[in-house]
Amino acid sequence: MRICQFGFILIVFAGFSAFAAPPVWWGQWGQNQLHQGSVSVTGQTGSRILADIVYDPFVDKEQVGAYAAGGLLVHYQTPLIDGNDVFMEFKTGQFTNIQHWEVQTWGERKYSWVRGQLVQQWEITSDWKPTPFSKDKDGPGWEPVYHGVLTSGALYVPGFGGTIWKIDRSSGAVLANINPFASVDPNTYTVGPLSADKMGNVYYNVMQLDGTAKDPWVVDVPNSWLVKVTARDGATAVPWSTLVPGAPAATDRCFWRYSTTDLPWPVLNADGTPAPPISLACGSQRPPVNTAPAIGTDGTIYDISRASNDDYYGYLIAINPDLTPKWASSMRGRFHDGCGTQFLPPNGAPGGCRAGSPSNVSPPDGMAGSGRVLDDSTSAPVVAQDGSVYYGAYTRYNYAQGHLMRWSGTGQYLDTAAPWGGFEFGWDTTPAIFSYSVSGVSTFAVITKENHYGDVGSYCNDNKICPPDRTATDPAYPEQYFMSSLTPDLQINWRWQNTNTLSCTRNPDGSLSCTSDHPFGFEWCVNAPAIDGIGSVFANSEDGNLYVINRNGQLVTNIFTNLAIGAAYTPLSIGPDGKIYTQNDGKLFVTGN
Repeated sequence: MRICQFGFILIVFAGFSAFAAPPVWWGQWGQNQLHQGSVSVTGQTGSRILADIVYDPFVDKEQVGAYAAGGLLVHYQTPLIDGNDVFMEFKTGQFTNIQHWEVQTWGERKYSWVRGQLVQQWEITSDWKPTPFSKDKDGPGWEPVYHGVLTSGALYVPGFGGTIWKIDRSSGAVLANINPFASVDPNTYTVGPLSADKMGNVYYNVMQLDGTAKDPWVVDVPNSWLVKVTARDGATAVPWSTLVPGAPAATDRCFWRYSTTDLPWPVLNADGTPAPPISLACGSQRPPVNTAPAIGTDGTIYDISRASNDDYYGYLIAINPDLTPKWASSMRGRFHDGCGTQFLPPNGAPGGCRAGSPSNVSPPDGMAGSGRVLDDSTSAPVVAQDGSVYYGAYTRYNYAQGHLMRWSGTGQYLDTAAPWGGFEFGWDTTPAIFSYSVSGVSTFAVITKENHYGDVGSYCNDNKICPPDRTATDPAYPEQYFMSSLTPDLQINWRWQNTNTLSCTRNPDGSLSCTSDHPFGFEWCVNAPAIDGIGSVFANSEDGNLYVINRNGQLVTNIFTNLAIGAAYTPLSIGPDGKIYTQNDGKLFVTGN
């Protein structure tokens, strides 16, 4: 079935559900409205591949060309699961090149388990289009995510012009096209995954671009909104400008970074203090392209904001249930793990800061490090049971690893617990939460990937100033790849390192042929891990394996699907019967006993 534009005006009425809707098993990014990524059942650890379904037929083409360079620069939906049913995106249309991803079409398929087989029941094709490609410092260079949300009442998927579609779960019939605006504007985009609270209300971000600009990513955005849709289809769009109190105005000057002609960084004044970096007009605050809002148990909505022209000015924002602003907390100046610390080579050495630089400043701007909000990141806020909120921000100066950040539920940045202001990985990942008790006291662990990338320089793209061979340049902080368990205040409980060196392919007879060509292991390509009821962590790697690690940091097993060098960052799901839904190279794999 194909979704079409309807030739009538849909009238909606605002209202609120009187009772909480029945819970959906895995209905959104991060499993639930808190994005905690954990379930109560025990995951199946068997190595059988129970289903292997292609949802992106363009993978081979998407990796071609100098820009992609063999990488799959695409973000994909979480498999949505409830009972016996599975809902997954698919792509059709055509693919020409990454700069024109909008010629593709996106839709949703429903599958059900029938006598041990995952059988397609129906499909719908949406009119949604992603924001355009950007080669500039702002805007997406990876294909944005198309991501619906599943409630007990319906399936909701992104639509054209800032709208969403409400789909009957059983039949795939269109129930409504919900437009929170007076008209449909082709320069307005539904961005990021949709989220839903326990009442069945749906939340999502919308961004309008300047359709008159040759490149809309180098000018300010005209408007942005947070949208709430009730279970009765009442839609309210709140201007983004009202949600970030205290942020610089669009015309204010914001610090950016130093010029690449002035490497090595930071640039120093005559007295040895860092010089100010380049400044530019901040631009309006707006949502990033790939972030899902989270909703706390008290109805508070948590979202991410950034300045249009400067991703160094990001915020975690909290919004009251009535859609008024609650608080906004800046990500600027939160880290002190830059020059002169163990995470970079010594000042004056290759990969290190300029000789004479003061300690603890970030090389790009000579200031305390800031959490950057990139449009290519799928990081989403995660709400823990103590009310604290986690978010993985980007930083380039620590080998592009980023930082995991933590706030209290009232907006205080909790930088005293993590020794450097944040955990030294956070790029394009949404951590999961595992709750447990110690001597009758409830606590939790924060589970995240921790990639120490080996193919990027420490803080710049000049191979002489910032050599890309990390291990040779910085043997004390070499290329390594971990899944890590952290305490609530971001101290390490345990780390499990992927030391596999083998690239393997499956032969027609089912056997594997392998070559040892990754001496430092493979990076984790999961961007939202899954945790089962006994604390087992499920995460997929670029080496094609789904790994299962127990709550003590020990490997339980690994299941090979297929090799995926340069793989897309993809989320996992666990079904109510413990089946594992993982992804690799545009395929959905289901594994189990």
